[in-house]
Order: sequence, then structure tokens, then C-alpha cells
Amino acid sequence: MSEIINNREYRQKVLKELIRELHDGKSVEEIKPRFEELIKGISPAEISEMEQALIMEGMPVEEIQRLCDVHAAVFKGSIEEIHRPQKPEEVPGHPIHTFKLENAEIRKLVDNEIRPQLELYKNGDTAESLKKLREAFQKLWEIDKHYSRKENLLFPYLEKYGITAPPKVMWGVDDEIRADIKEINNKLSANAQNQNIPLEKAEEAVNRVIEMIFKEENILFPMALETLTEDEWAEIARTSDEIGYCMIMPEAEWKPARVDVVEKSQKEGVKSQENRGCVEFDAGCLTTEEINAMLNTLPIDITFVDKNDTVKYFTQGKERIFARPKTIIGRKVQNCHPPASVHIVEKIIEDLKTGRKDHEDFWIKMGEKYAYIRYFAIRNEKGEYLGTIEVTQDIAPIQKITGEKRLLSDA
Repeated sequence: MSEIINNREYRQKVLKELIRELHDGKSVEEIKPRFEELIKGISPAEISEMEQALIMEGMPVEEIQRLCDVHAAVFKGSIEEIHRPQKPEEVPGHPIHTFKLENAEIRKLVDNEIRPQLELYKNGDTAESLKKLREAFQKLWEIDKHYSRKENLLFPYLEKYGITAPPKVMWGVDDEIRADIKEINNKLSANAQNQNIPLEKAEEAVNRVIEMIFKEENILFPMALETLTEDEWAEIARTSDEIGYCMIMPEAEWKPARVDVVEKSQKEGVKSQENRGCVEFDAGCLTTEEINAMLNTLPIDITFVDKNDTVKYFTQGKERIFARPKTIIGRKVQNCHPPASVHIVEKIIEDLKTGRKDHEDFWIKMGEKYAYIRYFAIRNEKGEYLGTIEVTQDIAPIQKITGEKRLLSDA
């Protein structure tokens, strides 16, 4: 056992040295012979540990991301155990099976449409090839759904098991590929037939797309299959429809072979230690302190009236549009309004309660404020009326917004 551990630690050390040498400027060809001589088979888990160790030792994620394409090229010729047959991959509907079907369609699009048309464009067949390139790159943008499912469904489970470095690196590269495809699509749409398109950028983008497929199928997917439980794969399969798919639809619905332990424990009322004392929702759970603080932080006023027309709750944000004393809690909503407007309130509630309407909107000027007042019927999964919420917001600042402010804007 100690010999195995020592070999593993030594191999990890060598891997880090090789990546650092690449970082310091050595070429892939200079590194590859030493890599092939010293490394005899490397698992996805060890690649993950290597990247994780580099980050823990202080190397910025951006630096590893810059090297990602390079070390993937090194691994291509030498990973012996990384592409083992995995039974789940062969089952239609399993998330990995679906990911691989999408990758096959992406490869076909690149090899059969984009690359041939790029060659034709280079050789002067500009009108037809430009049209087909525009259509192909627009189709390629569906890769956003593939990446989004990977990032928002698969990565969270890997992170739960402490595998954080590969997702960070891969997400960064995904975003760069997205940016390249967007830029190419914009230029293809704007260019007339007699203008040059960014050929080098287009070729680089499709090359990175194909390299990402290699990294997914030879590093990410095997690592995930080794790590995630059937219950977690089932949850990924269930929620994938919300994001959508890239160029295909799953061939079938996949279900785990064994009992879903997560669902069974929930039905039996067994809660994990971390969820005790929380209010459980369809997606997550929060403490009452978190719920109260979150609702009071929202830049809107919310009031809830139950199915018996009784006021049960309202938020207490810092800047309220309408004053509401706590004495209205437990009071009939009709009694909270002047007699002259009670009939309007009753009509709104009646329309929402009976299902004639699902919401009603009003907007009024109040000095410098512009109050947008919305009423929504609250119904359960069976469609039964539970009550009405009133949501009020000052939209005057929103109406003044122009242009764009990105997440990373310096403004």
C-alpha cells in the first residue's frame, strides 16, 4: 500500500513539474517525451488532484486555464486508462450518453459543414460559403446549452466532492469559446459578400470546440462517472430539460437501477443534519432568519393575503412605498382600504380567486416615484387558490437605465 501511495505522490509531483515547465515556456514537444517516459497511465482523479494542488499552492486559475489546451494536447498521446468503457454511457437517457450524442453532432457540424466551407471561402467561393458559414455558426451557438448543463448541473456535484479545480478551469475555457462564437456570429451577420470574415478566429474557435470535446470525454466524464452516485445522475437527468439540449433530444428517459435513496429518505421524513431547522422548498432550504432577511432586502414591497382575505404577512424593507403598520396583520384586506376603494379591492381579489385572472397590474405617479403595483393569484400544484400577493416597486430608477453594464464593468 505504501508503495502505491508513494508512486501516486511521485506521479503527482511529476505532473505538477511538467505543467510548471509548460508554464515557464517549454513547448509541448519538449515535454512530451519525458511525460511518456515517466507517466504510465493516469486516471481522471489524478488530473483533478494535480490541478487542485496547483491552485492550492497559489497558481491562479487563469494561469491553469491558459495552459489547459496545452496539457490536454500532452495527455492525448499518453493517457492509457482514461477512456475505459463505462456502462452508464451506453444507456440512452443517461446524462453522459446525452452529452456524448451532442458531442457527436458538434463534431459532424464542424467537420462536415464549417471546415469545408472555410476552405471554400479561402478559395474564392465567397457568396455561397459565407451564407452556409453563417447558418453553421448560428447552429453551433446551441453549444451554449451543452456547456450550461455541464456547468450548472454536473459541476455542482463534483464540487460537493471537493473537485473544484477542473470545473473552474473548464468553465473559464467554455466562456472563452462562447465569446469567440458570438464574435464570429456577429461579424458573419454584419459582413457583406465582398468583405473578409475572421478566418483565423473561426478556425481557432472550432479547434477549441473539438479540444473541449476531448477534455470532456477523456477527463471530465470518466472522473464524474467515478464520483457521482446514481441518485445524483438521476437528478441531473431530471433537471436537464430546464436548460435544454444541443442539436439533439435524449433518446429515452434514464432511471437508476436501484432505489433512489435521496427520494426514499425524504419520504420517510429523514433530514440531513445541515437541513434541520430549515424551511424546505422545491429547490433548497432556508432558515427563517435567512428568509426574513432576504425578503426584507428585496427592492420591492410584498404583502400576502390568504384565501380567507386575511392579511398574513408583509415585508419591511428600508424604503417602503406604502406605509403598513403591523396592526394590519390578521385584519381583513377589505378593512385596510378606504370605503371608496373597497369595491376595487374586492373585484381584484374575486377575479384572482375565481381564476378569471392570474394577475392585475396598476401604475401611478407619486411625486418622484413611479409605483408599479401588481397583484398575483397564488395557487398550489393542484391549482387551488391559496391567496394573493401584492408586489409594489418604484420603477422610476429602472426607466432611467440606458446602455449596458456588464458584471465586470468598472463603473
